[in-house]
Parts: sequence; structure tokens; C-alpha cells
Amino acid sequence: MKIVFAGTPEFAVPSLRQIHRDPRIEVVAVYTQPDRPAGRGRRARVSAVKHAALDFSIPVLQPASLTTTTAIERFSSHGVELHVVVAYGLLLPQAIIGQSQLALNIHASLLPRWRGAAPIQRAIMAGDCETGISVMRIVEALDAGPILLGRSCTIADTDTAGSLHDKLAMLGAACLKTVIDDYRVTGLVEVPQNEAEVTYAHKISPRERALDWTRGADSLARHVRALNPSPVATMRLGATNIKVWSAVALMRTPLACNRPGDVVAASDIGIDIATANGALRITHLQPEGKRSMSAADFVNGFHHLLNPA
Repeated sequence: MKIVFAGTPEFAVPSLRQIHRDPRIEVVAVYTQPDRPAGRGRRARVSAVKHAALDFSIPVLQPASLTTTTAIERFSSHGVELHVVVAYGLLLPQAIIGQSQLALNIHASLLPRWRGAAPIQRAIMAGDCETGISVMRIVEALDAGPILLGRSCTIADTDTAGSLHDKLAMLGAACLKTVIDDYRVTGLVEVPQNEAEVTYAHKISPRERALDWTRGADSLARHVRALNPSPVATMRLGATNIKVWSAVALMRTPLACNRPGDVVAASDIGIDIATANGALRITHLQPEGKRSMSAADFVNGFHHLLNPA
């Protein structure tokens, strides 16, 4: 069976590895986003999928668009049976979708909940108890195709976007194997998505990084976990910008004189900040231009920024 694989970030690598090591499958080409400048040196950054594909000696293509005549003709020239898409970053036009017997997508949520770009982060922010993987047949509309397979995954109270990402990436690879096996042996059953239950996981905007102390402590703790490891929640103490890497909610009631955002306590175990409901204890943080550090190290080195009530 010949397959074209399209994906870009680390999330897609386990799925590519899964089909590459299957002796019944030939991955004839991998499509991934173009190399883009990143970091302080603005050097071209190669995607995780490109790294993996080169390691596997699979030809890599990196068109900026799939809608041009050239891109469509090149895609058509592969003559494959399946298209597999995992967090590619470009929508496949109908002219490409229709070229194979089946085009399928691995999505990191239990659709129709959390269609869109940031399903892992949004699930944690919303306080969902579970999420999962949906394998769908690709249609032109975003994440709207019928479901071929769904598998759930519990969201632990300690899960960050990073830890949940890793669990779902492995689950996605396992689901891909199951769907391909079923496709070859018994055929697939499609289940339409319920449009009345659709929610959207919009991309995380820069302004969402800043912690809003007028929200409750539980909500803010989830927000911190959802933005770890990227783009990382932020706050300010005085004029200093600070990244917040980890925090827990405390249901203690701040004093009446404490306003949301006030530092109410600071010790080796954490920095407690008043919120609209309870306090947020910050346990790991990073002042601008410095390394990340424990609350204990911050209290010792930056005590001048702390004015507990």
C-alpha cells in the first residue's frame, strides 16, 4: 500500500514512524511545512517531521501552498491509495483529497469538541476530564469529516499541554494503525459528526498568555498547565515580566484587603497571589532574561519584588 504522509510538528512523528515500520506500507513522500527562521539567530528551523522523514530516507516536499496547479499535479503524480494528515498546517483542497481512495486525518480531541488549532490547550483550560484522538475522513471543511475511529484519554489534574501532547501523540499512532488495519481487512464505518455539539479550539493568542487575576484560582492553574511548555503563561511583579511555569490553586480565602493580583504570601514552597476566588500558588517561574527557577530560589534572589500583605 502506497501512502503520502503530511505533518509538521513533533505530535505527528509517532504516526509517521508507525506507518514507516509497517512492511506492508510504502511511504512514497512526506509533505511538511517549509523551513522557517526561528530563534534569536533567525536560522531556518527544520520541522520535527522533516527530521524524521530524512532519517527514514523518505522524500520530503515543502510547498508553501497546495492550491497551485504545480502543487496539485505533483501531489497527483505520487499515485497513492491513502493520504494521511497529522497536524500538517495546510488544508488539503478537494482537488487533492479526491486523488486517493481515502484521505484521513488524526486530530487531538474527541470531535466534534475542539475542532481547530489548539485542542490540547483548550481542553485543559476548559477543565475537561477527558479528551482523546479522532481519526476522520478528510473533507474540505476544517475538522468536519465523518469519524472513522475515536479513542479517549483521561486528563489528569497534573497534566500540562506537554504531557498530554505526548500521550495523545502515541495514542494517535496506535489509532492510525487500527484504522489502516481495518481499512485493509474489514472496511471502515463512518459516523457523521453532530454539528450541534461543535466547539472550536482557536489558536492561542499572545494576549492570552497574561494571567488575569480577576479569574478564580482553579481557572488560572489550568491556564498555566495549558500553556506549558509553550507559549508559557506570564505575569508582572512591579515592572518585571515573569513566565509562570507551574502553579496550584489554593482554596484559602484572601484577606478582605487583598485585591486580585496582590502577593499574599511568599515562602520556599510558593508565591501566593490573590485571585477572584482563592489564591494561586506559583511554584516555578522565570524572570525576564533569567533562567527558570523554583519559588524558593526566586524568593531568595528577587525578594525586592515581593510585598506580601
